[in-house]
Amino acid sequence: AAYAPPAFGLGALFRPPNIKIVKSNGDFERLEEAGKFFVDAFWTGKVGGGADTLSPKQAFQLERQQVAEFNKRYRRRAAKQSGRLPGSYAGQSLDSNSELVLCVNGSDEVIGCAGIEGPLMSNLAISRKYRRKGLAEDLVKAAENIARKEWGHDDCYLYVEKRNTPAIKLYKKLGYKSIWEDDTATTLLPTGDGRVVNGKTTIVCMKKRIGAGLFGNLFG
Repeated sequence: AAYAPPAFGLGALFRPPNIKIVKSNGDFERLEEAGKFFVDAFWTGKVGGGADTLSPKQAFQLERQQVAEFNKRYRRRAAKQSGRLPGSYAGQSLDSNSELVLCVNGSDEVIGCAGIEGPLMSNLAISRKYRRKGLAEDLVKAAENIARKEWGHDDCYLYVEKRNTPAIKLYKKLGYKSIWEDDTATTLLPTGDGRVVNGKTTIVCMKKRIGAGLFGNLFG
């Protein structure tokens, strides 16, 4: 089922036509497409000094890892299991409920995604061509709706790198508050000389009250 983007608001003025927010439903082909999309949208030019253009070796390595991780996290499974993204800090959830929400264009191509595992949101990315059009907000709200309305969670959490100031600004705008930081974390970083290395970073954990009505975040 598709989630209808909001009809009003500033983002709606710039939103391209025929955009849909849909569930991947754990479909292997959809997860594979999303994994490859994510490498280009997230890892290329990654905040913190990532390479502006990935070498074929870098792209192959990251695509293989990302597709495997998306399958581990979001493919339909019978038993609870945890998943990790590349790097030492991935944000795990032991909740058996998981879904990768996709934003697709009129040609049914993936142009954005956001993952939700129990109360933990991750893997938010938008194609460069479609940024600043309100689509990231649509994906966050769709993930929150699944966590709240389908799985009954009252809070939603996420991890974000402290140096990713545009993302933190977006999350604060949508009602998330910082609750702690970890300055011992590491993350993968594609470099300009063709390598993929582990680099130090600071992770911020943010939280939003999604189940207490209009005034929930005042007391969460």
